[in-house]
Amino acid sequence: MSRAPLALCLLAFPLAALAAPAAVATLKDPAGKTIGRATFEPDAGGLRLSVRVEGLKPGRHGIHLHAVGACAGPDFKTAGGHLNPAGKQHGLENPAGHHAGDLPNLEVGADGIAQASLALAGVTVGEGDAALFHAGGTSVVIHADPDDGKTDPSGGSGARVACGVVVKP
Repeated sequence: MSRAPLALCLLAFPLAALAAPAAVATLKDPAGKTIGRATFEPDAGGLRLSVRVEGLKPGRHGIHLHAVGACAGPDFKTAGGHLNPAGKQHGLENPAGHHAGDLPNLEVGADGIAQASLALAGVTVGEGDAALFHAGGTSVVIHADPDDGKTDPSGGSGARVACGVVVKP
C-alpha cells in the first residue's frame, strides 16, 4: 500500500494549522524583558486563556484583561482599566455580575513560574465591545498582589508587574 495519499493529505492540510491560537500576547516585565506568553483559543461560551510566566514573586497574583492594547512601562497604566463593555462592577464574586476581563488569581510557585488555563465567558475574538480586537485593542495585565474578587474597580490587586498586548498570531 502506498503512503503517498496520506502525505499529500498532510501537505494540503498541515497539522500545525489545527493548533494555531486565535490570539496571543507576549508578557513583559516593567523593564521590557519577556517573561511569558498568553494564548487565546475558542471555548464553549467564550475563550480559553492559557498563560505561562516566569520571574514573578511566589504567591497569588491578580490577572485581568484590560481595555486598551498598550503596555508602556514601567507602570503599564496605558493598558487602561479592565475590559468591561457591559458596565459591570469588579469581581468574580460580585452578585451583580463582573467585568468581562476579571479572571481567577494566577498562582506563582516557589520557582517563580505560573501556568494556568482560564475560561473567559462572553469574550470573543470576533466583533463587538467584548471582542479582543475591539477599537483600542486589549491587553493582559498581571498584578503584584492577589485580586480579592470583589473590591471595585480592581480587586485591590496592586501594581501592574507584567503586560502584553493581545495580537493576532
